[in-house]
Amino acid sequence: MTESARESDPALGYEAARDELADVVRRLEAGGLSLEDSLALWERGESLAKLCERHLSGARQRVESALAAVEDGVAVKDEP
Repeated sequence: MTESARESDPALGYEAARDELADVVRRLEAGGLSLEDSLALWERGESLAKLCERHLSGARQRVESALAAVEDGVAVKDEP
């Protein structure tokens, strides 16, 4: 599977993307890679970071929607 296909794979959830991103960072920080390998890892890390951000954005929207629904429900209950 290509990296771009893995990024768009809905089975790659937030936790899996985050863990792979942490592994990419560890490998880059350890050094000893060729420039080409380092660049490929950097690009993969960027893709994973964007995927994580999309997951977090979706979660943030769900929380905001749930809070709005609760606030609407409380406002209705408080009315006489």
